[in-house]
Amino acid sequence: MSDAILQACIQATGSPVERSQPVSGGSINAAYRLETSKGHFFLKVNDAPQAGAMMAADAYGLQLLRQAGPLSIPEVIRQGTVDGQSYLLLAFIEEGRATAAFWQAFGEGLARLHQHTADTFGLDQDNFIGSLPQRNHRHANWADFYREERLRPQVRRATQQHLLWPGAEAQFSRLYERLPDLCPQEPPALTHGDLWSGNFLTAADGSPVLIDPAVSYAHREMDLGLSLLFGGFSPAFYEAYEQAYPTAPGFRKRAGLYQLYYLLVHVNLFGRSYTGSVQEIVNRWAR
Repeated sequence: MSDAILQACIQATGSPVERSQPVSGGSINAAYRLETSKGHFFLKVNDAPQAGAMMAADAYGLQLLRQAGPLSIPEVIRQGTVDGQSYLLLAFIEEGRATAAFWQAFGEGLARLHQHTADTFGLDQDNFIGSLPQRNHRHANWADFYREERLRPQVRRATQQHLLWPGAEAQFSRLYERLPDLCPQEPPALTHGDLWSGNFLTAADGSPVLIDPAVSYAHREMDLGLSLLFGGFSPAFYEAYEQAYPTAPGFRKRAGLYQLYYLLVHVNLFGRSYTGSVQEIVNRWAR
C-alpha cells in the first residue's frame, strides 16, 4: 500500500490511520484493515492494468445491492486510482458466528433481493467474474442473455486456450438451441452473481452480509445454482428461500445448467482440472 493511497484513505475517512493490518482478501487483491478514531475500514488494493475497472465494478455492484435493501452490504467509502494503484475503501464488517437465525435471515433476504426486477436481462454496464470480464448487454429473454453474455464468451476463451475437448463447440451449439426449453420463464432478478461461501460474512450481530458481487439482472436460479456447487450453505438457507419465494419444480435437477457458467470460468482461470465437470453437464443437457 503506497503512501498516496494511505493519504487518499485519510482524506476519505477524515481521520488519521492509527494502524493498518493485512487481512485475507482473496487471491486477486491485497487487503488491509485500517483502524482510525472514526472506526475501522476495509481496503482493497491492486496494481494490475484492469484493476481500476474491477474496483469500479465492485463498488457499483455493492451500491446496487445496498440500495435494494434486504441484506446487509458494506458501505462504499471511496474508490479510485492513485499512482498506478487502484483501491476500494469500504466500511469494515466485524464478524460473528452463524446461527440458525442467520440462515433463516439469509434465505429470506436473498428471496427478497431476487424480487427486485428490471425490464430486461443484463445491466447498464459490464463487470467482472473473478478477474475475467463479464458482459452484461441487455436481452429481452433469459436464453439469449445466458447464451450470448455468459456461456459463449467463456466457451470461446476456453477454446482459444485449448482447454475443452474435441467436439465441444458442436455440443455447446446443441445446448444453446435447447436453452429456451430447459430454464423456466421468469422475470429478470437482481442477482449477486458470484454467490459462493467465500462471498458472504456473518456480522457481529449475527446478520448475513454479501461481499464481492458480480451483479446483473439474471435468472435467480444462477445464484442458487452456484451456492450448491461448492457447498457451505445450510439446508435452512434453502428452506427459508423456498418458503419466501419458491423456485419452479425441478430446480435441483437443472442446477447444473447454471453451474456450467461458473465451471467454465474456473476452467479459464485455473485450467483443465474443471473441464471434466463442464463436459459432464454438457453431455447431459446437449442431447
